[in-house]
Amino acid sequence: MLALLQENLQTATQSLLANKLRTALSLLGILIGVGAVIALLAAGQGVQDYIQRQVQAIGPNVLFVFPGGFSQSGFTRAAAQQSGLMRPVLTLGDAQALQDPVRAPDIGMVAPLVAQTFPIASEKERTAVTVRGVTPEYQIARNWQVDRGRFIEPEDERTRARVALLGAETARALFGERDPIGQLIRIRDIPFRVIGVLSRKGGTSFGNDDEVVLIPLSTMHQYLYSLRGRGGEPGLTAIVLVARSHERIRAAQEQAVTILRERHGIRFREDEDFTVVSQEEILSLFGNLTTILTAFLSAIAGISLLVGGIGIMNITLVSVRERTREIGLRKAVGARRRDILLQFLIETVVLSLIGGGLGVLLGIIVAQLISALAGGAFQAIVTPGAVMLAVGISSAVGLFFGLYPAWRAARLDPIVALRYE
Repeated sequence: MLALLQENLQTATQSLLANKLRTALSLLGILIGVGAVIALLAAGQGVQDYIQRQVQAIGPNVLFVFPGGFSQSGFTRAAAQQSGLMRPVLTLGDAQALQDPVRAPDIGMVAPLVAQTFPIASEKERTAVTVRGVTPEYQIARNWQVDRGRFIEPEDERTRARVALLGAETARALFGERDPIGQLIRIRDIPFRVIGVLSRKGGTSFGNDDEVVLIPLSTMHQYLYSLRGRGGEPGLTAIVLVARSHERIRAAQEQAVTILRERHGIRFREDEDFTVVSQEEILSLFGNLTTILTAFLSAIAGISLLVGGIGIMNITLVSVRERTREIGLRKAVGARRRDILLQFLIETVVLSLIGGGLGVLLGIIVAQLISALAGGAFQAIVTPGAVMLAVGISSAVGLFFGLYPAWRAARLDPIVALRYE
């Protein structure tokens, strides 16, 4: 049996080498299909890994309170509120209520937040970035380090000081290589003094944290964001909560929902006009979306494998016709049907395996190219599972599409085959 297998492998190799152009064209469909599947799976895995690292960097105990109901398309009322088209859903009074140790014993820290995009200018440069009005607690809640200078202090918040911290990219855009500490910037033509530069955090699902400006929340309300919510309370665009422990994060989430439903006058069975979401839920949502997108794109890439399989079947049928006399001769000297069947099946499997191997190399090269084009934002990850899946699929394609030509070859009548011209 081993000798027969070696003979068939040798025959398959000779047949493929005898028609190099035909073989190359047959390989092309399999090669492109396998390469595309591996590259897309690598990109999808890389994006999932990137999202997981970014969200986990926020902190395992962090909760976010956003205005509006949450769906796969985003926060339904957040965009309208941010553009100033409606009264803020969240207010400073909501944040203060969440600090109640009796009603919310599992919430350890509350960091209210207002985020708006404004034009920012230094003496020589101008840009537009997100300005966040925050309290000193925001640094701990978001685990944010200061590269130079200092963070916002309680005194800055109490006195509505016009001070600002710059994200790493914002500092570079406004001051280049110069030290921005102590320099003046203008936010919507209002002067602020730079007191610090934030350490790099990179892009997250909430935007690029390196392209921000942080100012005291009281200053934001005084000069830049005057919208008021219910009862005339200063409006917020989000609230960051920190649970006392990871094990109590679900309890903290329930306590926040209960307090806010009561404050907002939401009755039983009515939908909330806010959303309290954990970083795990954000990770799950983006992970599911990425998985669905990767599967969809991989299915499209799989069409190339289908086309490649049809090409293999076509080439094998042509090969059967061209080698009819050879098949007849082999049968005349004692070859059985299964021997002929095995011979042509091995040829198609060898063809698909070669195409699969070259496709793996192509996929790895494309994955590296994607990582390079991403500029370090994320790294496409080629996993052994993706390689085994792609090669397994290519082998199955060769076996499936080679079965019919091999069956036809095995059923040829030896007398008719010997007389074939």
